[in-house]
Amino acid sequence: MGFGGSVSAMITSLKNNKRSRVSMFDKLKKYENVKYKDGGKIEKKATPQQLKAIRERIQKENKRTQVITLTVSIATTLVLFILFYYLKF
Repeated sequence: MGFGGSVSAMITSLKNNKRSRVSMFDKLKKYENVKYKDGGKIEKKATPQQLKAIRERIQKENKRTQVITLTVSIATTLVLFILFYYLKF
């Protein structure tokens, strides 16, 4: 019965999995009151005009991404269709 090595590895694995772990939320609670280099927490406010400009910029970027994705998808589908048509799969 030469299974001592595998059994000891299993026991070690179970012991390591049993240890208590600190959650990410507990870790973050330690740093709630930490002061930043520039004199405190960052609290920036944006004007309604700035928010509108940001919103328009993001919408434009999303539209561009959609167009690129759609173009690549159509081109890929077209190439695959042509390949399947001529190779008769």
